[in-house]
Amino acid sequence: MSNTTPHFTPSQLHSGTPSNNQTDTGEHISEHWQQQLQLATEARAVSSTPHHHCRKEGVSRVNKGPAETSPEHSPRAGNDEERNRATTNGEIRRQDWDAMDLSGQGLRALSPSLFCDYMFLAKLFIDHNRLTRLDPSLGQLRGLTHLDVSNNQLVEIPGEIGMLVNLKSLLLFDNNIHSLPSEIGYLYKLEMLGVEGNPLDEDLKEEIIQRGSKALVTHLRENTAAGPPPNERDWHIIDQTPTSETLSVLSYNILCDKYATPSQYGYTPSEVLSWNYRKDIILGEIKEHDADIVCLQEVDQERYNEFFRRELAYQDYRGVFSPKTRAKTMADREAKLVDGCATFYKSSKYICLDKHVIDFANTAINRPDMKGEHDTFNRVMPRDHIAVVTFFENRATGSRLIVVNVHIYWDPAFKDVKLVQVAIMLEQISRLADRWAKHPPCTDKTAFQHAELDAESSIAGLEVPSEELAPSQKYSSGTQIPLLICGDFNSTVGTGVYDLITQGSVSGDHADLAKHSYGNFTRDGMSHPFNLKSAYGGTEFLSLTNYTPTYSGVIDYIWYSANALQVRGVLGDVDLDYLSKVPGFPNHHFPSDHLALRAEFSVKSRKEIKMVEAKFGS
Repeated sequence: MSNTTPHFTPSQLHSGTPSNNQTDTGEHISEHWQQQLQLATEARAVSSTPHHHCRKEGVSRVNKGPAETSPEHSPRAGNDEERNRATTNGEIRRQDWDAMDLSGQGLRALSPSLFCDYMFLAKLFIDHNRLTRLDPSLGQLRGLTHLDVSNNQLVEIPGEIGMLVNLKSLLLFDNNIHSLPSEIGYLYKLEMLGVEGNPLDEDLKEEIIQRGSKALVTHLRENTAAGPPPNERDWHIIDQTPTSETLSVLSYNILCDKYATPSQYGYTPSEVLSWNYRKDIILGEIKEHDADIVCLQEVDQERYNEFFRRELAYQDYRGVFSPKTRAKTMADREAKLVDGCATFYKSSKYICLDKHVIDFANTAINRPDMKGEHDTFNRVMPRDHIAVVTFFENRATGSRLIVVNVHIYWDPAFKDVKLVQVAIMLEQISRLADRWAKHPPCTDKTAFQHAELDAESSIAGLEVPSEELAPSQKYSSGTQIPLLICGDFNSTVGTGVYDLITQGSVSGDHADLAKHSYGNFTRDGMSHPFNLKSAYGGTEFLSLTNYTPTYSGVIDYIWYSANALQVRGVLGDVDLDYLSKVPGFPNHHFPSDHLALRAEFSVKSRKEIKMVEAKFGS
């Protein structure tokens, strides 16, 4: 039977608030609270009518419109400067209804399968029942914009409510709720939080009466505690074969300070978004992982020069940095805020023999086959992304290494641009590798080392290694030199970028090019000579590298030349139970919306490289 007993009297609202525009202390109440009282009154008037939302609004009517794009994959509109929130074009979802009305049914419990099997719901009405609790699996309905649980017997709301960041209306009228979980602070899109008719904490109620729902949400968000940290990410050992040389690399998009704004990350407390809060966590992660090579993306010039360069010098790191190309056209004051890529390396282990910056736009417009193309000027040239390429030699073993640090354009509507950028990158790496294969040996590494030790390195208290140093190794071709390509590629498995890197070539009519014209790339296709693999393989060790309410997936990679390097271990996933309780990063424990990737490799001996190349070529 439905629960039909009225929860109010005509002259007095359920909570004891007078039914006029004043509180019981005589203070004037806001227009927002008056609107809430009106909604509560309307809800009570239909308490005896099952499925009254369906009858009133036709919420279950068949949607005759076109197929919809799922919100978590919708392309972002707006300025190119906005941070990447989606990395694939919208997935087409054939769903003819997105609302469910279970109101007035006298329900005492709901099966968790409701929340698991109907994740496409935008509206859910479970009001006017006899529910005493909401299952935490409610948090899986991340597409909800309207949730009505009014007129039940609830005494609390689960913290997983904070996962529903798309909510605009959350109605809790006429329950027995005394307090609200701090996770409601994540609901930055919430316009109406209906709490009338609950014995709510006086401070919380006063906040919403005087200042409205948004103010209460902000209050809860800004005053939320950090909560327990997640379990440590597992280190997955892949190969334990004895080896004479290993190297480790860390790749990390740290979230540039100018992109860390409330408009982009409304679910994150303002203090947690601040650079002063995030910088120490980022630095702590880098120190903890202590990788030989560190590739950072979204580092602006100011933070590189005034923070990372100096702080990491204490840890034996030297750096190579380049901002996006727009910095060249700006005054110093504005240029220092332009982000780019920074590569750091252990100076006691490696010598930096050479470095190069790949300017994708400039390279494209100066190619004879591309500079006359309309799409080159209108789609590729305006994107000023770069890649930093560094060429190292191991002081002790003499082996050499090419490291590429890159950040590819984010917009899912420009898959062709992403593919062209990566094709240019691989083409330029191939040319640099062939040139560096002929690079002369270092004849005096000790002298080379002393020359590198500047004031920053001296602060770190570094000492010159006393072991005997091997001569520089020789390479007959560029593909023999070990190669690492690290960065934020804003591309997933199955995209043109992924196919080109892993398969070695894509045709000129690849779907991602969408009939755009890019000279030889579209006439003859794109290819590269390297045998590249992801350190994380088929991502069985990592389910996501980017985590926000609108997107989660793997878009950051550490690629390696499989003929010269062997993966020994990788850093794994974030605790999945922890992820089920937080809607996105950054937060108190994760300073960026991206995760740090770390991998360890063994450097194959020259004999092993020749054997692999023979098999690869057969």
